Amino acid sequence: QVQLAESGGGLAQAGGSLRVSCAASGSIFSINAMGWYRQAPEKQRELVAVITSGGSTNYADSVKGRFTISRDNAKNTVYLQMTSLKPEDTAVYYCNAEIKPRRGVTFMNYWGQGTQVTVSS
Repeated sequence: QVQLAESGGGLAQAGGSLRVSCAASGSIFSINAMGWYRQAPEKQRELVAVITSGGSTNYADSVKGRFTISRDNAKNTVYLQMTSLKPEDTAVYYCNAEIKPRRGVTFMNYWGQGTQVTVSS
């Protein structure tokens, strides 16, 4: 069973910084793209950032220039460095990854349980 475990969420002041991490574990043959999504109260879940296995990145317009996504393939871990935080960044942040758990199967999407990020004004 593949599991994604997020960590690093918490409280931050507006203008502050926070880094969240997501480590994949379990049956893993290969990992393709990894990304971060977030969901604020009464809003749809939205893509925040994604990074391919080769290191190419894409960001939501709302976080460009403030957030940086990175990964450590040796640790099967993806990070999201958040700076210049705003109250509107407050949300539950979810890790997502495309993982091939073993030979003979296709890549599948997996989700973490989420970590709360709260930014005070």
